[in-house]
Amino acid sequence: MSGPGSADLWISTFLDAQAAELGAATNTLLAYGRDLQDFVGWGTRAGKPLETLTRGDIETYLIACGADGLSSATRARRLSSIRQLYRFAFEEGWRDDNPAIQIKGPGRARRLPKTLDLAEVDALLQAAQITGRTASDRLRNTCLMQLLYATGMRVTELVSLPVAAARGDPQMLLVRGKGGKERLVPLAPPARAALQVWLAEWDATQDAARAKGNPPSRHLFPSSGKAGHLTRHRFHALIKEIAIAAGISPSKVTPHTLRHAFATHLLAGGADLRAIQMLLGHADISTTEIYTHVLDERLKQLVLDHHPLARNG
Repeated sequence: MSGPGSADLWISTFLDAQAAELGAATNTLLAYGRDLQDFVGWGTRAGKPLETLTRGDIETYLIACGADGLSSATRARRLSSIRQLYRFAFEEGWRDDNPAIQIKGPGRARRLPKTLDLAEVDALLQAAQITGRTASDRLRNTCLMQLLYATGMRVTELVSLPVAAARGDPQMLLVRGKGGKERLVPLAPPARAALQVWLAEWDATQDAARAKGNPPSRHLFPSSGKAGHLTRHRFHALIKEIAIAAGISPSKVTPHTLRHAFATHLLAGGADLRAIQMLLGHADISTTEIYTHVLDERLKQLVLDHHPLARNG
């Protein structure tokens, strides 16, 4: 059995299968698509179609990526995309082998996540209350920041929350994460209060839209764009504006930084690593273990504060 007649069909068929069979998230599929299109473009310039590329060709491509200045993390991700495409092609009978299966990636440096201290988070939460052109914008921004820090949600999970999930003054939110997996995250009192204030404003705004003949939004943070809700890119820009208002360098603050702060502060306060894994929605606890540097510091301080020889010293 031969494969599809073009590289675009190879990629689109592969992505469709990832979405249908594995429930791959939209952002994951977009990343696969970008990586594979770059790989195909390199092969086209070299006069080598997908069905003929060898292990040596793929290694040459990865070397070229390194020469272009791409990080080891990016090169490792591209190799993963290529490996999965060829595994799919092998399973479908498009090729007799997977030429990428034995290639060792460049490895990914295990870096500590950038985070914020409690004073910086408090400044951001305060700044959100005064950031925005209108009173409605300011209420929305306050709710967004409170929910982000209170739950550690991924930005896509946050901006796409359905309004139904927030009804009834919930003490926990049902969040749909990567691959459609659901989890419950508890809400601290400040986040619940901000949510209720925003819901009252949401209802008033949607009532006004309904009076004009427009259907109400099903999203907690609606937008007039194609997605129907605030986009992750707009929220990324918004959090930079809030950082400036808080007197914090915008280069230091991203939605993911707040997610890291959520996990770091919980662990520093004594939370169990397994519980943090569940709250963050990590499929593998090894992903959560990047936060153990906080636990190491806490244990060191515990010894310094309580060990008799340390006290005598």
